[in-house]
Amino acid sequence: MLRKIRVYLALLCFSFITLLFLDFTGTLHQWLGWLAKMQIVPAILAGNLVLLAVLFILTVLFGRIYCSVLCPLGVLQDCVSNVSARRKGKKNRFSYSKAMSWIRYGILGLFVAGIVAGISVIVTMLDPYAIFGRIAENLLAPLYRLGNSLLAILAESVDSYRFYATEVWIKNGLVFGVAIAMLIIVSVMAWYNGRIYCNSVCPVGTTLGFISRFSIFRIKFNEDKCIECGLCEKRCKASCIDSSNRLIDYSRCVTCFSCIDNCKSGAITYAPSFGTVKVKVSNDPLLNKEHATGKENTRGIERASFLAILGSLTVANTIKAQQLQVDGGLADIIDKKVPDRQTPIVPPGAEGSGNMKRRCVACQLCVSACPNNILRPSGKLSTFMQPEISFERGYCRPECVECSRVCPSGAIKEITAADKSAISIGYAVWIKENCVVYTEELACTTCERHCPTKAITLVPVNPESEQPQSPPVGLPGMNRQPVLKYPVVDKELCIGCGACEYLCPARPFSALYVEGNVRHHTV
Repeated sequence: MLRKIRVYLALLCFSFITLLFLDFTGTLHQWLGWLAKMQIVPAILAGNLVLLAVLFILTVLFGRIYCSVLCPLGVLQDCVSNVSARRKGKKNRFSYSKAMSWIRYGILGLFVAGIVAGISVIVTMLDPYAIFGRIAENLLAPLYRLGNSLLAILAESVDSYRFYATEVWIKNGLVFGVAIAMLIIVSVMAWYNGRIYCNSVCPVGTTLGFISRFSIFRIKFNEDKCIECGLCEKRCKASCIDSSNRLIDYSRCVTCFSCIDNCKSGAITYAPSFGTVKVKVSNDPLLNKEHATGKENTRGIERASFLAILGSLTVANTIKAQQLQVDGGLADIIDKKVPDRQTPIVPPGAEGSGNMKRRCVACQLCVSACPNNILRPSGKLSTFMQPEISFERGYCRPECVECSRVCPSGAIKEITAADKSAISIGYAVWIKENCVVYTEELACTTCERHCPTKAITLVPVNPESEQPQSPPVGLPGMNRQPVLKYPVVDKELCIGCGACEYLCPARPFSALYVEGNVRHHTV
């Protein structure tokens, strides 16, 4: 029963977290967003002490319940491992192995060094929640949206409009490749040896493993009932049960209850650690202490100091065939190219690139939630996989605050639409050589008309052209030729929304592009 309850809860959490990355309507986050905020590394970066205390208490009480129920990457490994067992026809395929302590603590040390030194790429590459988020956003979300678009086409054919087509595109080829690589690595390890990634690589698993050695409820042997069949060891996907010696490495046990479910004699129980049991806390040299308790020897929970929980952390390629964009069916419209920005643009609420770099785990939940298609993962090493703004497919609408609503780590603080209208994330820069007023001598007022803060003013190219002119002879009432004007940007009023850059008719580079502000300020 314990295993069934854990499996059902794990599948629910896994499904709901996955849906957070697939949902493009923004409706699920208000109901399920708390699951993203319950992930350990985002909770640490957000400074959510209450949630961290809850997770800490759960681990002390029940062991690594977080790893077996709440962590989506852990549940993904279980799914792959179960598929492997069914294909091989061998559910009892595991065996006890010693902990690879030098790898575990080496990676944990690297993880901590990345946090202290501010090397975000190390943190984002090791955080299990962020790894799963990138897999969901880059691999599952495009397929989900493609399926939705196909449903929209089918529904429209029968005059139903319950679905609507959405754009499907891969936002960064490099990040897409990293997501595939991580999925392959994690899946291969789970396919052959269960939870080896959790107990050999994951820094969150290593930290929780240290804490779980003090857990109150534990998996225990009942020596009176044990017949030494070894079924518990063969079913343990964490490879932490040494059935011949009746030892359990609690630093690696993820409390999945598979051993209890597989034991035919009822010799494995989950109970408080005050009972009679012979267990080994860990094979790690740092944790190698044996608690030997039998009928004549019982011991309580060892009181010790706990480790602090540690954590932190588009080459636009289309997935579907792009629709032919034409001007009146005669001329192809050239797609816009990304300008070379000196300072990247980060979303309103991020406060600046410094805060984004320190707190973002690059889970890309904000990228998935953005309805304007302006957020995409960075390909730069210093901010690798963290979100940046670019305006080739849309602009940052003043009323939209979706990214701030879904961020679980505090990298993008929640703001209101009123707050956003006064936050300057960048400023527009005019490039004369790209402007159609100069290249084509066409009158254009697009940037001025669409600027929400009136930061753009059009000034005549030739001031004399503003003087009144008489209508042409023989053509009474005809207006004179339109006056050519060029844009002037007031940086004090510009909030960097990108409407001017996105709507500018110039191709392939807009005549106006937005440079990011290193630190956001109020206008």
